[in-house]
Amino acid sequence: METAYPSGLVWLRRDLRLEDNAALYHALRHCRQVHVAFVLDRAILDTLPRADRRVEFIVESLKGLDDRLRALAGPQGGLIVQHGRAQETLPHLARQLGVQAVFASHDDEPYAQTRDARVRGHLADAGIAFHTGKDHVIFERQELMTQSGTPFSVFTPYKNAWLRKVNDFYLKAWPVERHAAHLAPRPLQFCQPVPNLTDIGFEPTNLSRLQIPAGPGGAQQLLADFLQRIDAYGQRRDFPALKGPSYLSVHLRFGTVSIRQLAREAHARMQSGSEGAAVWLSELIWRDFYAQVLANFPHVGAGESFKRDYDAIEWEKGPQSHKRFEAWCRGRTGYPLVDAAMRQLNETGYMHNRLRMVVASFLCKDLGLDWRWGETYFATHLNDFDLSANNGGWQWASSSGCDAQPYFRIFNPVSQSEKFDAHGKFIRRYVPELAALSDKAIHAPWLAGELELQAAGVELGKTYPPPIVDHAVAREKTLERYAVVKKKAA
Repeated sequence: METAYPSGLVWLRRDLRLEDNAALYHALRHCRQVHVAFVLDRAILDTLPRADRRVEFIVESLKGLDDRLRALAGPQGGLIVQHGRAQETLPHLARQLGVQAVFASHDDEPYAQTRDARVRGHLADAGIAFHTGKDHVIFERQELMTQSGTPFSVFTPYKNAWLRKVNDFYLKAWPVERHAAHLAPRPLQFCQPVPNLTDIGFEPTNLSRLQIPAGPGGAQQLLADFLQRIDAYGQRRDFPALKGPSYLSVHLRFGTVSIRQLAREAHARMQSGSEGAAVWLSELIWRDFYAQVLANFPHVGAGESFKRDYDAIEWEKGPQSHKRFEAWCRGRTGYPLVDAAMRQLNETGYMHNRLRMVVASFLCKDLGLDWRWGETYFATHLNDFDLSANNGGWQWASSSGCDAQPYFRIFNPVSQSEKFDAHGKFIRRYVPELAALSDKAIHAPWLAGELELQAAGVELGKTYPPPIVDHAVAREKTLERYAVVKKKAA
């Protein structure tokens, strides 16, 4: 793209930062003046609960972006924030500003694809160019293909191809600051502060009490902390009571940190011999993998199984199923690790990755409930909800996805608890009614002796529920349920 435009508009979406922002870099390189805007999209916001941590995270991040733009562009600089339906609001804003081009980063989610197509049409009608490009992954869409020219559907070959292709070009940062002189002052009617939550019909949440730092500054704070312990990541990441993960997932979701910066750090440290960095880099590659699955197999984003044969599975239905789903949602299944994980999600919007697998397996293979129920619940409650990763994780657990867990491999929630929370520290934090039980009994209270339960103040059925299913019985039913898939494959 060589055209030089008198003025352009950068439309931020899932790239809420200025540094190393590909769309902003290209706009600054090709426009004499550049405005920066974000649309609080009512097509999304109107569907959310009025207290939503993600909305508060976005608003707090926008305030930081506004401050940063003012620092770079002067007092009249700043972020233009609009509240409306993006497909109409953004083209209207572009016309008001009199720009000749709009720049944005790719988004392959189904809603975003439809929205962007409509925006492109409206802009074209007004004679305004619309340029989009890669930003939130290292390799996107069809940049990595199998030797037969098809998209990857198995992770390990994808990872090997990723590692073979990656180099300094793909990991480089886009140097935005050196072109900051092209940032435009805002017209007077757009010199408005970033709206508060109440301005857009939302309520404050417990985000600040949870000490989840927003914006690029928050991301860099978390990254600096994680890099001090990255070498132990491989040994600590599976234990929810330990400080093992990076806690950067929400920042990756909203682009308050650059994936290139994270992959660059991980790759360099891996090459220097850090096993923890190698494991973390593999997790970042999984993120790319699921993103390209969504882009190349869009039926997964429409509620269909990646392996379509799995849509023939008959999931449990009826009032009893809904009661069990409600127990799962509330953390009242009688399986302490599952309940602790669900309560963590409900209270904080975060769930440890190992526990995401445990509770997903429990929903699909112990309760026999449709994985889409869990996917939807996570989509509503996870701070870091990302369609491609969430869908990929749920289809992995239900065995319906690409490179998924085999259907006959079923997590035992008690043995998972004994292995990854051996002393019950995580359980005690989120299921305090079991706190006085011994390290042995806390994983399966129904197996404890009556005297121990009484001494711990635990009364099954009153202070804590008995198991809503028998894992051994549920396992056999699951193998029968999945037999329909086995027959189709035969």
